[in-house]
Amino acid sequence: MRSAWALIRRGHNFRRVVGASLISLTGDWILMVGLMYRVYAVTGSTLASALLMLTASIPAVALGSVAGVFVDRWDRKRTMVAANLLLALGLLPLLFVHGRQHIYLVFPVLFFENIVQQFFSPAEQALFPSLVRDDELVTANALNGQSQNLSRLIGSALGGVLGAVGGIYLVTLADLLSFVLAAGLVTRVTVSVARTAAGMAEPLRRRLFVLREEWKNGIRIAARERVLMTLGIFIVITSVGEGDIATLFAPYVRQVLHGGSAVFGAIASVQAIGGIAGGLVAAAFGERLSAMRLFVWSAVVFGVIDLGIALYPLALVALWPAFAGMILVGVPAAFMMASLMTLFQRHASDAYRGRVWGAFMALGGLGTIVGTLASGLLASRVGIIPVLAYQGAGYVGAGLLAWLRSRGQTLGAPMAVGAVADD
Repeated sequence: MRSAWALIRRGHNFRRVVGASLISLTGDWILMVGLMYRVYAVTGSTLASALLMLTASIPAVALGSVAGVFVDRWDRKRTMVAANLLLALGLLPLLFVHGRQHIYLVFPVLFFENIVQQFFSPAEQALFPSLVRDDELVTANALNGQSQNLSRLIGSALGGVLGAVGGIYLVTLADLLSFVLAAGLVTRVTVSVARTAAGMAEPLRRRLFVLREEWKNGIRIAARERVLMTLGIFIVITSVGEGDIATLFAPYVRQVLHGGSAVFGAIASVQAIGGIAGGLVAAAFGERLSAMRLFVWSAVVFGVIDLGIALYPLALVALWPAFAGMILVGVPAAFMMASLMTLFQRHASDAYRGRVWGAFMALGGLGTIVGTLASGLLASRVGIIPVLAYQGAGYVGAGLLAWLRSRGQTLGAPMAVGAVADD
């Protein structure tokens, strides 16, 4: 743990970025838990839940890789600040949702929010490696994962309670405030990586050509570099399951486990308990382990536990196994995310990191759309439990596939940051 505490003590910019992430993600969990449960409770339709996820996923497919091109040309710090403020403004229409007749406002708001997120997320992930040394990446990513786990623990529980007490209005206010606070914290970051933009005096056709070529180069790099391609395949497969569980988890809690809004928020939040425990171990010992090996086996273990969560109600309808399973699955989840981010950061050059991450977001959005459509249509025909089981099976299969693709090469051997050559 010494290396983790040393990084926290001396890393002023690291603390600010991670702190901003903790604040804004807490607000996001509050809003999404409140919205997912409220939309299903009001409509009683898994198709409505699916539409909610589709609205959130389409911008990633349409803009993910393209937004990354702009992020690689813009100042990443300013991009994050501007995005946080736009995200806060975009939530304002939700303050006017007071009943079933206004529920339609949720969908355009989520669409706008996720358009902005396509610029924020690549900027954050591209800036992150400039905050720490390369040999500190596993520790830094594990600590960043701790902020995500804490935000899930706090935000999901609060989202269930606030959603039950004040509905969409109260959870919206909480998320809006989180974006404003996060923007203020990012403004204090002193690392600011500026990019060279296309000259405004150039003809529009020339600027569009340059942007297109930069976008194509980013896609080629993601497809050509073996580790990055493996991560992309993994993201597609597992994102189908994420769309599945995002659509059906509220119906699962409400119909299968017979729980209310507060129970839904609590079950969603407790994964963070295991995540915090796993993150602490990853922060302390992660740099001694192969990042690829850690990634593969944590994904497989995550999938096995997730399958258990989906299937146990076939034998026993009770809440406690869901709570226990969600806590357990948080441990491999922390290792998996820390190792995935480390592999991405080490194998994507700084100049292309934004657009490669944007391409990953597009792949993830595509997988989420497929999972959302499939789960929304199939749940009413074959039942919630069989469809929900795909997520666990997907993680097991994707983890084993990553293992097969990594055989024959040195597992986790990092490529120096910047080693991917331009075309």
